Amino acid sequence: MAKKTQQKSLQPKSIEVGLPPLPGSQPQLPPELEKKLKALKTKLDTFKKKVLDKFGDYIVGIAVLPPEKPLSPEEKEALAAQEVRKEGEAKEEKKEEKKEEQINLLVVVDDTTSQKMTKDELHYKFSTIIKQMGEEVDKQLAPKSILLTDLWQNCYDAKYDLNRLISLSMPLHDTGMLAAIKIAEIHKSMVLKKFDKYILSYVLAGSLTQGKATPTSDIDVWIVIDDTDVKKMTRFELKDKLRAIIIGMGAEAGERTGIKNKLNIQVYILTDFWESLKEANPIIFTLLRDGVPFYDRGIFMPWKQLLKMGHIKPSREAIDLFMSTGEQSLKRVQRTLNAMGMEDTYYAILTPSQAALMLYGVPPPTPRETPDVMEEIFVKKEKMLEPEYVKILKDNVKLRKEIEHGEKKELSGTELDTYVKNAEKFLKRISELFKEIEAKHDEKGISLLYEDVTTILRDVLRAEGLEKVPEGELVKRFEDALITPGKLPAQLLRDVQDVLAAKKQFEQKKLARADSEKARKSGTVLIKFLVEYLQRKRGRELERAKIRVKHGSKYGEVTLLDNVAFVNHDLDAKEQRIEKAPLRENGSLGTLEASNLEEYEKALAQTKLPRRAFIKEPIFEDLKRIFGRDVEVLVYG
Repeated sequence: MAKKTQQKSLQPKSIEVGLPPLPGSQPQLPPELEKKLKALKTKLDTFKKKVLDKFGDYIVGIAVLPPEKPLSPEEKEALAAQEVRKEGEAKEEKKEEKKEEQINLLVVVDDTTSQKMTKDELHYKFSTIIKQMGEEVDKQLAPKSILLTDLWQNCYDAKYDLNRLISLSMPLHDTGMLAAIKIAEIHKSMVLKKFDKYILSYVLAGSLTQGKATPTSDIDVWIVIDDTDVKKMTRFELKDKLRAIIIGMGAEAGERTGIKNKLNIQVYILTDFWESLKEANPIIFTLLRDGVPFYDRGIFMPWKQLLKMGHIKPSREAIDLFMSTGEQSLKRVQRTLNAMGMEDTYYAILTPSQAALMLYGVPPPTPRETPDVMEEIFVKKEKMLEPEYVKILKDNVKLRKEIEHGEKKELSGTELDTYVKNAEKFLKRISELFKEIEAKHDEKGISLLYEDVTTILRDVLRAEGLEKVPEGELVKRFEDALITPGKLPAQLLRDVQDVLAAKKQFEQKKLARADSEKARKSGTVLIKFLVEYLQRKRGRELERAKIRVKHGSKYGEVTLLDNVAFVNHDLDAKEQRIEKAPLRENGSLGTLEASNLEEYEKALAQTKLPRRAFIKEPIFEDLKRIFGRDVEVLVYG
């Protein structure tokens, strides 16, 4: 029986996982069985080779299953009592002893492309031949075969015992499927143990369920959370809280199993899942079609069956939405080009520039001031940078301002390409500048680097709402507030620890040159990353403080700061008309007075983070007073 292998020809045929010793974090086999397995290693390898030589890519996995639980003394006694004659009792004991000596093997067969045989015929053929192979190698080998579709059918029928056995098994050959089942089953058990009340479905999805698993495949799982009976927090708070913990459990499951494949975890709340279903979200439809439930409380499987029967159909609104996607996509392309010019290339060169100034010893200036400070220090004073690079920075700052203020409506792909190439050229030169600064200011020492790092840590924690953190708690608070929740990569914590270790070695006069350089590199990376994080966070926070309006054919904007509001009457006008007014406690605006763009940007730069802008009812009357009664508030999706 030949099988087409074009689709799988590039996939490795086998993963040599090997026999004991197993990783310490995995379930340990009994010592007696472990000893027997070592003695049988050659025979197990022979069995595996015979099966793979015979069936090749049909074999998804071969694993040694944990031994069956032996009968307790009470069970043996009850069984013996049922035997009328002593001979029958001896036979039963011998049978039980023989059963305990068996090495149980599981062979998973991919039947997803089989068309010439029925499932029963295919299973019988594989099962018979594989069992015979086991007996030929050693009578102790007791291989059991299962078709991949039957493995999934067990899950559809809420029978998860075999999944649990696979999670405890030791793979001899695996194309990726056994690893996926093992880590998903262990992660599922961890999630259910802690959040059983909220978990409706735990589903394996992606290429694995379509019979396309490879040893390096990502492992996609979806979890649906019941939010219909949440009273102490909002539905979104519930989702965020559980999601952070569940993703952390995913990392722990990877460590416990030693499986390095990426575990992609998507968490849905039930109401959002249902809305996505009504809106014909292709991702949700694919999940229902191909997903395999490892746990289900009567939600996933009914929906899967309804979809299969054609009873779940997109709403008319969803169809209209898909029809209008083309035009919206084109508009989104243009918005993306503008955003890349306004944000990506802008921050790509602005943030390293501010980091260079910080490394030099200057507090980071406002974005508007940065080019001038770079020019004053590095071009004129130190003569370490050529004027053309400051011009690149100035051009990017100018571009962002023109797009933001409506002076430039569109950015072409050609223009963007030029800005990107200039940014690449700029970054290459700034990297060299960093080395020059480090060489020039090497005497600055680890103590000042430590001060810079602790300063930026305090700034970041302050942006997260943590004020006046004691020095001894800085690292722990940083880890708890930003690393553990996944807001920042774990590497940054190691960068902080490198600087702290160097500071300690410096105080003990044991600091080696290599450790000093490592700390400087770590500190530089850390500072650059955290400055960018603060800039982006600041931009997002300030964006929330803006109310955009349409009055007549014009577009205006009101920016709410700590105790003052700035009003821009026409964002598209060449000469901006900007006014300011005090922001009263009841949310209304005081008397307007003339202002200008320079005063507005200075106020933005001095606004402290974190902050929240609360739009209260009186301000809507102020909007009518300022812009006229036909004013419309713009809401962006």
